[in-house]
Amino acid sequence: MCAHVLVAEDDEKQAELIRRSLLAEGHTATVVHDGAAALDAARRLRPDLVVLDLMLPLVDGFDVCRALRGGAEQPDIPVVMLTARSAEDDVLLGLDVGADDYLTKPYSPRELMARIRTVLRRSGRGVGARGEDPVVRAAGISVDPVRHEVRCDGAPVECTPAEFQILLAMAGEPERVFTRRQLLHCTRGFDRASTERAVDVHIMNLRRKIEPDPRRPVRLLTVFGVGYKLTGTRP
Repeated sequence: MCAHVLVAEDDEKQAELIRRSLLAEGHTATVVHDGAAALDAARRLRPDLVVLDLMLPLVDGFDVCRALRGGAEQPDIPVVMLTARSAEDDVLLGLDVGADDYLTKPYSPRELMARIRTVLRRSGRGVGARGEDPVVRAAGISVDPVRHEVRCDGAPVECTPAEFQILLAMAGEPERVFTRRQLLHCTRGFDRASTERAVDVHIMNLRRKIEPDPRRPVRLLTVFGVGYKLTGTRP
């Protein structure tokens, strides 16, 4: 089962560990570090599940969960809460505001992944549960997160893990302009030495693989002063 999981965790190391665990399970992940960003991402991206830390800046996890449960757009989105607060009252409050499961820190990433699988199966969300096509497509490019395959105009494209994650993110939101820092987050866990400058190298290599003329890109475009975007239509 492949799902898009939103991770709201203010500890960047914990968030990265969760993201890498999700990718290893075949899921895609979006990471945010405060409650306001979590609400915005949930409404904009419509994830299959939210992994939600309670102690978030700006808006805490309890209020994020209440907002998700009270919203007409996403009334049934599953929520797995994470917190260092293990008192019974905190657990009960988390469940009362609508969490589907509750895991206290420290926890095993394997246990978290097992609980996510259970919640997805129970809720009927995720690609495998709904029988949906997991492939994302844009500009004649298809990216399959389950088979880990990329095709351009039907022809297979060999990508490094970092290139694959960049294409997966960009094809999932065609015409969105990604900053180098945002694309750098996509490569973490696959390219430990990566920097924002290295993102430019990944983009250059991808253009060699998916552009008719890499010197005059028509798919993977530079937005000067901001970053890069993948066009939404086939050139």
